[in-house]
Amino acid sequence: MLYPSLTSSCIRSRILRSTLKTSFKSFSTSQPTLSTASPTNPNFVKIVEVGPRDGLQNEPKPIPPPIKAELINKLAIAGMRNIEAGSFVSPKWVPQMAGTAEVLALIDSFPKTGYSVLVPNQKGLDDLLDILSPSTSPNSHAKPPPPVTEVAIFTSATDAFSLANTNVSVSGSLERLAPVARRALDAGLKVRGYVSVVVTCPFSGRVDPRRVMDVSKELVQMGCYEVSLGDTTGAGTPASIRQMLEEVAKEVDVGVLAGHFHDTNGTATANIMTALDFGLRTFDASVGGLGGCPYSPGATGNVATEDVVYALVGDKLFGDIGEPYGNGEPAKTAQSRWDVGPIDLARLAGIGEWISGVLGRETTSRAGKALLARRKREEERKRKEGAKL
Repeated sequence: MLYPSLTSSCIRSRILRSTLKTSFKSFSTSQPTLSTASPTNPNFVKIVEVGPRDGLQNEPKPIPPPIKAELINKLAIAGMRNIEAGSFVSPKWVPQMAGTAEVLALIDSFPKTGYSVLVPNQKGLDDLLDILSPSTSPNSHAKPPPPVTEVAIFTSATDAFSLANTNVSVSGSLERLAPVARRALDAGLKVRGYVSVVVTCPFSGRVDPRRVMDVSKELVQMGCYEVSLGDTTGAGTPASIRQMLEEVAKEVDVGVLAGHFHDTNGTATANIMTALDFGLRTFDASVGGLGGCPYSPGATGNVATEDVVYALVGDKLFGDIGEPYGNGEPAKTAQSRWDVGPIDLARLAGIGEWISGVLGRETTSRAGKALLARRKREEERKRKEGAKL
């Protein structure tokens, strides 16, 4: 057994099962429900926008909370319905996540939009719950608590990465997270789990998929409604992603799995298509391709949200066939199989350009660059036509 401490404690497992029964009963169904695939729409693909947290956490310069809040609000207006808004980690270790409480106080509430934050430990959860408590101020115009509907907890598939990231082994990390998940559920929050380095580890090399399976199973048992599998180094290929998923699916229902693929080697979109074929319907992405991992040397950004949306539904931008063949019936145009909800790709491209400019660089989204270039060409064409009149 890879992690004896994961499975040897029968008492702890019984406690967790008992707790989960109580916690699920206490969850308020009146809270905003995050978009997800369903039996009535099995081709709906849920995209979790992680730019405001995972995308910004590795930036070299501090970003003011108002800018972060503006980014989050722009993403919501663009139709993103699942947004990771920040993290309650110690600013000593991840300085860019300082000020998350202020960010949450500044963001607006949009219908059918859910917000999550990362909590690494009990202290992080306590900080979140403090600001989620209803205001006791006599001022009837006091702003309500921020619209956070879930927390994310994280661990990894290797001890080497876990020690570098959280200073404890994988088993120690899971033992630390179990009471955090339990308390979050009791507070009416949903809990999402992350597993880092599911293909290769920057410190120990290739990862045995069985380790990913064991950790994912533990996260589900402690109450995670969804487990996001992270190709943190971006080394994954369609073949290695499929191999990993085949192993994890032996113990974990595919319906609770999500993909979090970095684009270091340009294979993230291909890996998403492979995971879609395998049955996954949830993927993390970052506007403008923002991101990286401070604990994975050399790893570049997350896959760009614009690129994922374009790969799934970009054919809708083609229009009709401009020059049909011969004089017969027009050919049928391509129809995307996938549904990503109300996401506005043109707005996303603009947001990617804007936030990249704030950070002093160009967007890394190829779809975003292409859309922006076409928009500029069209604007230039109209300008020239207007000048002729």
